[in-house]
Amino acid sequence: MVSASDSNQTSQSNKKGAVVLLSGGLDSTTCLYVAAKEFGYPKNKKLPLLALSFDYSQKHKIELTKSKKIAKTLGIKHVIQKLDPGFFLGSSLTESKIKVRKNAKSLFSGDEKEIPNTYVPGRNILFLSFALSLAEGHGYDSIYIGVNALDYSGYPDCRPEFIESFQKMANLGTKKGVSGNGDSIQIKTPLLHLGKKEIIELGMSVGAPLQLTHSCYDPIKGKACGKCDSCLLRAKGFLELGLEDPALRF
Repeated sequence: MVSASDSNQTSQSNKKGAVVLLSGGLDSTTCLYVAAKEFGYPKNKKLPLLALSFDYSQKHKIELTKSKKIAKTLGIKHVIQKLDPGFFLGSSLTESKIKVRKNAKSLFSGDEKEIPNTYVPGRNILFLSFALSLAEGHGYDSIYIGVNALDYSGYPDCRPEFIESFQKMANLGTKKGVSGNGDSIQIKTPLLHLGKKEIIELGMSVGAPLQLTHSCYDPIKGKACGKCDSCLLRAKGFLELGLEDPALRF
């Protein structure tokens, strides 16, 4: 069983607050609850956390409804930032004429050679930039993002190299980063080196409401399609644990 302490975060005494990127999916919800536990949840009823979601006219916009419900379970502030869909062209998650790929055999075979069309151009670069501005403005010292480099679909902005580079940029491009006080805003990635099975274990161990999450890229009347990359990875994780996906009951 994976515990929140395995994420190698700094101690409670060094924390002031955090912005958490929350899509409403399994990974980001687990990440949110890891952050909450590290800030004293459930004993601490006033968590210094701000959840940040984005409305970019994505096909799976139902995730925003889920993110609202998830943020409310912790009683934290939740910001949904509206973005012009014109910023995210060329993705099957934003353009109706591009079909979300289904039943991709390369997903588990190790033969993934191309970045799938579910990649959204520059998404995490923009998301983290918004989070960085919010964190510095609120005086927070960290940002949590649920990126994952193992069970992922080939996205370049989910790799350790990307996070390391963004951290360097944050150190160089913010007042906190260049102050010389050693209190630059830290990018926290507690799920980075975990497989989906381990993420589910971690989510359950920190009390994340996995039944409220939505992961499907191409939902049908609000229900998971069961065939897109995200659905397949999620199903594989629960299957490996011998568990039923609790979200399927809702």
